Amino acid sequence: MTGALTLAQRRAKVRQLAQPGVSNRAIAAQLGIHHRTVARDLAATEAPAETLAQRLAHRAAHTETAMSQLSAAAQAVTEATPARTITDDETARRWWAELRATAAQLLAQADEFADYYPGASESGGAP
Repeated sequence: MTGALTLAQRRAKVRQLAQPGVSNRAIAAQLGIHHRTVARDLAATEAPAETLAQRLAHRAAHTETAMSQLSAAAQAVTEATPARTITDDETARRWWAELRATAAQLLAQADEFADYYPGASESGGAP
């Protein structure tokens, strides 16, 4: 192959040559490129990369779901009233430790949130 191809042209050519049964090495030899470059070009054309805005939106949606689950879990624990549930000492110690550890993790997240979003947390009524 003669002449330098742009990235888009090379990827289009790799796609064109990539038929069932044709190896990356065979495509690479025909185009004068490394077989790993063929693999990267095929991977890049199979699934377009997410834009930054898409990644941020996905992250925000994931966090929104996690926050909803957190609220539901906290409500379920509140309704279960573990402090008023009769259980053995070992279970009581485990529940106490889990409540304290979870509370510490959540407090750390709340503090980190306040660092990043001071305006949102000022009126939040921190203890």
